[in-house]
Amino acid sequence: MEWLKAPAAEQGRAILAGLISPVEQAEAYLDAIARHPYGKRIYARTTPGRARAEAIAAHDRARAGLRRGLLDGVAISWKDNIDSSGIATEAGSRLLSKRMPSQDAAILAGATLDGLVCLGKTHMTELAFSGLGVNPMTATPPNSIDPALAPGGSSSGAAVSVALGLAAAAIGTDTGGSLRVPAAWNGLVGFKPTHGAVSGAGVVPLCRRFDVAGPIARTVEDCAEIYAALRGDNATDLSSASARGLRLMVLDGIPFDGARQGPVAAFEDAVRRLAGAGARVTHAAPPCIAEAIALAPTLFAPEAYGIWRDQIEDAPELMYPPILERFRGGATTLAADYVAGWESLNRLRADWARLVAGFDAVILPTVPILPPDAARLATEPDFFTAENLLALRNTRIANLLGLPAISLPTGQPACGIMLMGR
Repeated sequence: MEWLKAPAAEQGRAILAGLISPVEQAEAYLDAIARHPYGKRIYARTTPGRARAEAIAAHDRARAGLRRGLLDGVAISWKDNIDSSGIATEAGSRLLSKRMPSQDAAILAGATLDGLVCLGKTHMTELAFSGLGVNPMTATPPNSIDPALAPGGSSSGAAVSVALGLAAAAIGTDTGGSLRVPAAWNGLVGFKPTHGAVSGAGVVPLCRRFDVAGPIARTVEDCAEIYAALRGDNATDLSSASARGLRLMVLDGIPFDGARQGPVAAFEDAVRRLAGAGARVTHAAPPCIAEAIALAPTLFAPEAYGIWRDQIEDAPELMYPPILERFRGGATTLAADYVAGWESLNRLRADWARLVAGFDAVILPTVPILPPDAARLATEPDFFTAENLLALRNTRIANLLGLPAISLPTGQPACGIMLMGR
């Protein structure tokens, strides 16, 4: 087996069986990152000293029969908005150049206690405010399927690090789709937990009322194990998981408006396979979806601008103009409209919960478009804006409605199917 591209859980089992060494795996990943032609576009910085020390400790625990869990000794990457002690954490922004946290974020500290090895920090969209993954101010990672295409964001380097075998899995964050879009566009699994299910302490914020950290990995099992490590909990037992008897609702209407043929065809094929495996599939288009999406401009940008206004306006020239424009889009929203927007959204969330109470999951295409050309995005602001809105349109539904959501590969390149839970 090519261990660098093996699922994280398989690597953990191999460590337990003595087939691979955490030390050798960490060194192999660090060497692969250093040698890869796109390594510096994927990792903002590696942490070789920390990785080696953590790998040696994992190796010693394995030899002593004291492993802390399935993923003890497995090496992963961390998005560059997750604080790491003594290691720069800049959130993809020149506004935060040389920002040096004094302690790890709570999730990084907890994962380290569980034995996960930190390889370094991955590039991301500037302050996490775009779903495309293009960042001319620091670096734009290549799409793993085609380097000329956008990687998806904002957890761009996170996804690409896994897809290209430069990490066993990755931790990113999701405010409007930032785990699921890059996962879909790089053929991976991306899991957005319910908001609040994972600690946000020490994570550079975009919109605190929507931000949540989660895993990008090769398998659902990997995501379950990593999610458990982030929570300090036990992983869900997936041994009896089956599609048979699942009650699934296809969310018709808005998720397909303006959708491109490739993602729609891949989604429909995936739905046919789920039905063939015994899932019961129905269709609906509840009106509350359109109402929720209409609230997005009132809720996301005003909070983001409120958090970052002072830093942005002190040095706006340090920002990529389309991202600067997105932040400033929240400058004129009235406080009364923001509060009223949240009142409306809370009502819509309750309506949604009643409407879908009889279903196990609601399904839709993760992203209605394929990854666009990165060079064109970087040079055509109107194209950037239009593609960004489409890229995040479907994933944002789960954030607005307060739902956990997972994107699974369909088998077609850069096309995912998303399942939203309760």
